[in-house]
Amino acid sequence: MTARDERVLRLVGAHLGVLASRDLAVRCRAGLEHSSQAWAARKRELTPESSSRWAGAITKASHDQWALARRGQWAHIQSLEAGIAAIVHRLAQPIGAKGSKKTPGGYRSRQEWHAKKRRLSMLSGRLERKRADWEAGRVRVVRGGKRLARTRHHLAAANLTEAGWRDRWEAERWFLQADGESGKRFGNETIRVTPDGEVSIKLPAPLAAYANAEHGRYVLAAKVRFAHRGQQWADRIEAHQAVAYRIHLDAARGRWYLTASWQHQPTVTMPLEAALADGVIGVDTNADHLAAWRLDVHGNPIGDPRRFVYDLSGTAGHRDAQVRHALTRLLHWARSCQVTAIAVEDLDFAAEKTREKHGRNKRFRQLISGMPTRRLRARLSSMAQATGIAIIAVDPAYTSKWGAQHWKQPLTCNNRKTSRHDAASIAIGRRAQGHPIRRRTTPPHDDQSDRRGHRSVQAGPEVLGREGPRLRVPGPRTRSALPGRGQNAGNQHAHHRSGRAAEHEPWQQDPLPLSL
Repeated sequence: MTARDERVLRLVGAHLGVLASRDLAVRCRAGLEHSSQAWAARKRELTPESSSRWAGAITKASHDQWALARRGQWAHIQSLEAGIAAIVHRLAQPIGAKGSKKTPGGYRSRQEWHAKKRRLSMLSGRLERKRADWEAGRVRVVRGGKRLARTRHHLAAANLTEAGWRDRWEAERWFLQADGESGKRFGNETIRVTPDGEVSIKLPAPLAAYANAEHGRYVLAAKVRFAHRGQQWADRIEAHQAVAYRIHLDAARGRWYLTASWQHQPTVTMPLEAALADGVIGVDTNADHLAAWRLDVHGNPIGDPRRFVYDLSGTAGHRDAQVRHALTRLLHWARSCQVTAIAVEDLDFAAEKTREKHGRNKRFRQLISGMPTRRLRARLSSMAQATGIAIIAVDPAYTSKWGAQHWKQPLTCNNRKTSRHDAASIAIGRRAQGHPIRRRTTPPHDDQSDRRGHRSVQAGPEVLGREGPRLRVPGPRTRSALPGRGQNAGNQHAHHRSGRAAEHEPWQQDPLPLSL
């Protein structure tokens, strides 16, 4: 951009940033007493210093920021309650008592018991303060980000100077974003982008002297283009559909960026039978990669497993980009296989990663904290909608354990080493199809008789009585069975396999909507 363009953008961003900070303070002070009349009054106060559209964008952004802080406050309260409940339970247990698989035991020493007693007092006080803020409607928001604000006190550790930090801080507090309007020219009247890439901005009233176009607008000399989904953007603006824009400065690189966004239409729910008509791809989510395997309509794995690696270190933008790139590769592979369904686990570690539950198992807590389950589900559902691929969420119970037990060893050969995660992807896909995870057992070694016992999982899930004992028909066919073998021939609970009772219950996993 030219020097004049950059100067105008800085002036507009700083001016609107001051108005946004002032409006956010008013919204936070209102708390739970806020109403639509108060919202209209805030907008009327901002209109003379900006414009009606800029005032609407600022007040909406303030309301969204308050609502986001409110949701984060409630999540923090739930986390504190879960931690306090875990500490109270473990303090009530004798020291050194062993826990079960579902409930933890007591603490291992008197020193740890006293330390947790003090932590319980600290968490209880913190919870009381958070509950008081929740009931009063008080939230704490930092425009520009709390992390960047704290970096001001640790400039040497962040390799920043005071001037460099100040540039980043001011850039983060600017306000240069506008929501789209359907039916308006090119989908946005405040920040308008034409099909040939020309960008024009509606200047606030105090800065109208800088306009270089009619109606108080400023046209940038630089042109923009969208390499990602550029055709979708062009189709929307030509149809005058709403497109939201945000202009921001990367102070570290000294580059200006224009981001366009819009809402997709509500997802059309695909019938489960139609989604599974061409098979399914089972995906196992891990801390550093996605393990996927394609299954046919009968639940048999086809070809070799695939891994889509991502690196979740670094900044939030880098982590989000890594997840998007991995999901893009997954969706491209699904389209090349002509598969219209992807099965994923319905994972949620929100209440599982507290240190009060897992204690000193810091490595496991870091592992489950690093798994981007919520971000991955949101990204996958939105990206799959554009490609016409259905997403099926299944129960994650025992998929890794049963997949490794029944599928890891049979699929390992000299040319392929099947991992536990690859086997779990098969279990996820079979559960989405309604098949049991356990493989069909091999025939007896000697002949096709029942000398070595009854083969299980022979009948389909729709056959009635498939788990019952075989009818004892007198004649030469049944005399080959040894005495006493018939009593457990159809009893699958008598087989030494984990989870057989859960596997053969007459149920099928229903798809769970990821939007909940």
